[in-house]
Amino acid sequence: MSSSVRTTVLPNGAKVPVLGQGTWKMGEDRRRRADEVAALRLGVDLGMTLIDTAEMYADGGSEEVVREAIGGRRDEVFLVSKVLPSNASRAGVARACEQSLKRLGTDHIELYLLHWRGGVPLAETVAAFETLKSQGKILGWGVSNFDMDDMEELASVPGGEFVQTNQVLYNLSSRGIDYDLLPRSARDGVPIMAYSPVGQGGLTRDKRLAAIGERHGATAAQIALAWTLRHPQVIAIPKAASLGHVRDNRAALDIELTEADLAELDAAFPPPKRKRPLEMG
Repeated sequence: MSSSVRTTVLPNGAKVPVLGQGTWKMGEDRRRRADEVAALRLGVDLGMTLIDTAEMYADGGSEEVVREAIGGRRDEVFLVSKVLPSNASRAGVARACEQSLKRLGTDHIELYLLHWRGGVPLAETVAAFETLKSQGKILGWGVSNFDMDDMEELASVPGGEFVQTNQVLYNLSSRGIDYDLLPRSARDGVPIMAYSPVGQGGLTRDKRLAAIGERHGATAAQIALAWTLRHPQVIAIPKAASLGHVRDNRAALDIELTEADLAELDAAFPPPKRKRPLEMG
């Protein structure tokens, strides 16, 4: 297994690995901290250098786990963190970012996302992000859990054209974005960042995926992840809190699904034929 991971390019020109690491639920139990840190460090060793976290995760505890994991190797890592909509005002974004920087032990975050839509006008949040960018505290910004109408509204506000990614729920059992949001994002050159790319566990036990996995010497979970990664402008951020799980995730990137495999997966998990509301998880 090579440590090199295929990359995609953000609108600002930054090259990022299409397979990163999620950290949801990390930092919630100190007894698991050493394992979580070791898993993230192995992921970086294997080329999964994009690490996604958020101020919401474990009330900042996830960012502290990330800080420990990237100690001494900050230059190798592309950090993504997220601000809560309740902190999305001009002043709130500035405060939240400072706190995230402190917890992460860094002076900048590569990509800073609005976690989901809230009551603060998008124009105000975007202005706050642009200020952070001008100060060098973030290198770019994006959004999360934005549907088509949200992205269209974003495009209409000053500075909205500088969005770098939209992080959404996307996997075989939640593929509504295939109808409109993913094609629109691809057209605009804004990669989708897929959270929960293997679902919340159901796909890992799916017999149809397991049967395809047998043909590739892979698990059902690896087939689900390989499917998410089939699109060149999708970045997947599965979470793994054990070394074996990290290695399994990395190996999924090397699986080449055939046309027959993809047809079988479409039959088992039909693509949307109409607009669906954006799912969140």
